Amino acid sequence: MILQRKVRDRLKRVRFATQDHDIELPVVVYKHNSLIRRKLGNVDTHLQDNKAISLGIAAPQVDMVVIRPGETFSFWNLVGSCTAAKGYRVGLVIGNGAPETGIGGGLCQFTNLLHWMVLHSELTIVEHHHHGELDLFPDFNRQIPFGSGTSIIYNYLDYRVRNDTDQAFQIRVSTTEEHLRGELRAERTPEVKFHIREEDAYFYESAGVVYRHNRVIRHTRDKRTGNVVESVQILENTAKVMYDRDQISSPIRTEEFQAR
Repeated sequence: MILQRKVRDRLKRVRFATQDHDIELPVVVYKHNSLIRRKLGNVDTHLQDNKAISLGIAAPQVDMVVIRPGETFSFWNLVGSCTAAKGYRVGLVIGNGAPETGIGGGLCQFTNLLHWMVLHSELTIVEHHHHGELDLFPDFNRQIPFGSGTSIIYNYLDYRVRNDTDQAFQIRVSTTEEHLRGELRAERTPEVKFHIREEDAYFYESAGVVYRHNRVIRHTRDKRTGNVVESVQILENTAKVMYDRDQISSPIRTEEFQAR
């Protein structure tokens, strides 16, 4: 599958964004900090420390990349394969519907950050895989709506964004002891602003199983008038909750409530 992806890219002659830039674009379109070490149920904290190391290795491979008009940003094209020889550590991965471990585990947090910033821009998402069928961990300082993350596997599950605008965009990303920090920058200030909202968010029980539901909506607002010019549902999630119901802080609706 890795080879097939490489062949397809070559045949399609995709123009990939590169990192051969050392000048920072002037306008900050959106910025976000993502907490690296989070409480994920009973997950070994050592895996969180390993994730921090892996993120620190990957971040410089993406930092400063400029996406010119007509170019496509590819996470794996910039980062490359994650191997122990490069210093990547064993971290948490999701496989077969359950938490597992693997080299480079936790890098989906990187593409989660990128995806959240891109959703607040005019860039076009051309490849995005998300694991919204299962709710694997209870919320802990959640900053973005459930299910709006990403899933990546080198290199055939990628995160890709194409620039269909008339100006260049740039990604800045770095790590601190606590955070993965990101900025999406541009040549000019965009004329619109994007707001991502979660709606219809609740837990419910059916046949003895607890599920989580939500919808994620993106509103586009004209900066000159303040009017919302477009509202689009990005996704709708119905996910099976895989942790103990005692760790759910919200009320759990009954099946009878769902039927009404």
